[in-house]
Amino acid sequence: DPYAQLLLEAMKQSGCTVFNDRHFSCENCDGCVSGGFDSATSQIVLCQNNIRHQSHMNRVVTHELIHAFDHCRAHVDWFKNVKHLACSEIRAANLSGDCTLMNEITRFKFGLKGHHQTCVRDRAIRSILAVRKVSKETAEKAVDEVFDACFNDLEPFGRIPHSKTDAKRAYRDFQNRDRYNANL
Repeated sequence: DPYAQLLLEAMKQSGCTVFNDRHFSCENCDGCVSGGFDSATSQIVLCQNNIRHQSHMNRVVTHELIHAFDHCRAHVDWFKNVKHLACSEIRAANLSGDCTLMNEITRFKFGLKGHHQTCVRDRAIRSILAVRKVSKETAEKAVDEVFDACFNDLEPFGRIPHSKTDAKRAYRDFQNRDRYNANL
């Protein structure tokens, strides 16, 4: 998957190499949660009982790798600072493919103008509420306060990858990033 390839390479370049047998765990989970990132162990948990299709698995892996990337590069305070959590959830919803038009159509959510941003905001709030015992108002406030900066933080993709083709382009650009800077 080009999304995962790019994130794994970016983490490696940031000094956080990921080992499949160490950093990924398949488990049965409660409710309708598909996955999670455990910052204490730097491990991505995939909920094998709630993931039914390869495309869903790819999105979950990408979403959780974005959290792992943020943990690696930004030293996120996951438990004490809800704004840090909100920022990573915004980035994960924005960059993982969670809010692509096709995914939104399957959820029976339609809209054109500003729909991507609305989806990212809503999914970030839902994710915060799923992992932290905070009020909806607290989650909404945290998301609103950091939304613009975090929505526009496109690292390591450099763009919002709306499709696998976009993700492949982003990965190619990421691989060639140093080549461009060397010529400056």
